[in-house]
Amino acid sequence: MKELTSIEKTARTLIEPHISEKSTRVLQGNQHVFRVAVRATKQAVKRAVEAHYEVEVAEVNLLNVKGKLKGTRGNRGYRKSWKKAYVKLAKGHTIITSGGE
Repeated sequence: MKELTSIEKTARTLIEPHISEKSTRVLQGNQHVFRVAVRATKQAVKRAVEAHYEVEVAEVNLLNVKGKLKGTRGNRGYRKSWKKAYVKLAKGHTIITSGGE
């Protein structure tokens, strides 16, 4: 199997930034929220954020989000479970995001 580059490893760990009311609120405390791979570890998330955004990470907290029960026309099923990472950056570091507004 071929060796993955750091960009490929980052892409497999960080899926996308997670945008919600709470994630927007925690931005004021220099924290960012990402959807990450279900098997990602704190160390892997820290390395991926530091490599992708070229910042220094102070702390990483992971959270497993269980899939919601949904039903349509008598059929019931669950959405996929996923993992969320709260990443706190070191003082003086920020991630510049290009907003759609």
